Amino acid sequence: MKTTAWIGFVIALSAPIAAAVATTGSEPLLNRQDRPWQPVAPAVQTPLWPKGLSIAAPASPGHEVFGTGRGQIAGRPVTVVQHVSVPTMTIYRSSGKNTGAAVVVFPGGGYRVLAIDLEGTEVCDWLTPKGITCVVLKYRVPGSGPYWNDECNCRRVPAEPMALQDAQRAISLLREQATALGIDPHKIGVVGFSAGGRMVADVSNHPQRSYRPVDAADRQSARPDFAIALYPGHLWKKPGLTLDPGVKIDPHAPPTLIIQAENDPTDDIRESLTYYLALQQAKIPVEMHLYANGGHAFGLRKTADPITGWPSLAEHWMSTIGVVPSAGP
Repeated sequence: MKTTAWIGFVIALSAPIAAAVATTGSEPLLNRQDRPWQPVAPAVQTPLWPKGLSIAAPASPGHEVFGTGRGQIAGRPVTVVQHVSVPTMTIYRSSGKNTGAAVVVFPGGGYRVLAIDLEGTEVCDWLTPKGITCVVLKYRVPGSGPYWNDECNCRRVPAEPMALQDAQRAISLLREQATALGIDPHKIGVVGFSAGGRMVADVSNHPQRSYRPVDAADRQSARPDFAIALYPGHLWKKPGLTLDPGVKIDPHAPPTLIIQAENDPTDDIRESLTYYLALQQAKIPVEMHLYANGGHAFGLRKTADPITGWPSLAEHWMSTIGVVPSAGP
């Protein structure tokens, strides 16, 4: 796979300057804020791990910062978070008639940075009026999954699967807090973009917890009940349509929806095809929609491309699997 496919969303935003970047996860930012990203009220952000617990550190040192990337998507800037060492989940309560469903959102960014609005908070802007509780995962970066390392100019896989650990922990915490949050513990799904799409595959197919349990929350299941992967990366390897050996399809993986554009310049369409076929062969309920145009990292921002109408398709799919009520004819 080409280098750009591993860099993922970073290349989509900053291809003209990426060659000059020397430190993994430290791409140039506009309006740089030297402090951790915080959500706008009434959303509530909480740490994933108990205070004082030692967890693996990201690949490159640095304090968390955020700002806007150099590029734009659909004519608007994108807020990028870098150097996350204290992972959190931000809960957006449903504002419409509560369906009991909840979705954990995995922003993309090549396991280097996080596109926290484009592929995070804007997802919640869509879901919460539909009666779905939405949770944005600010997981550890850089180097928390298979990523392109600038220092060695090579692909690396972390010794500990930090992104997977953070994803599993968030799902377990949600299940433990289900009653307080008004959600059904059997209707917790995930949606991920680009590298976050690989996280969808990982958390869907890991029956065992990837870290030692730390408290009562870790007695809860860490597997989602349904999954949506958009323009996923890090899933395909040559020759042919070979699934990355780091992903082993589990017979109890959840129903999955996959969406990608055929002209994606960052993650080859074979990423989606490979994962779809692997799930199908394992008899996992899977639906895939491919569009001719749309590129990469479109999130939920509307353009003239039909693919940007995917949220309506996803709503219908969630109704067909019983997660939300049908909207009717």
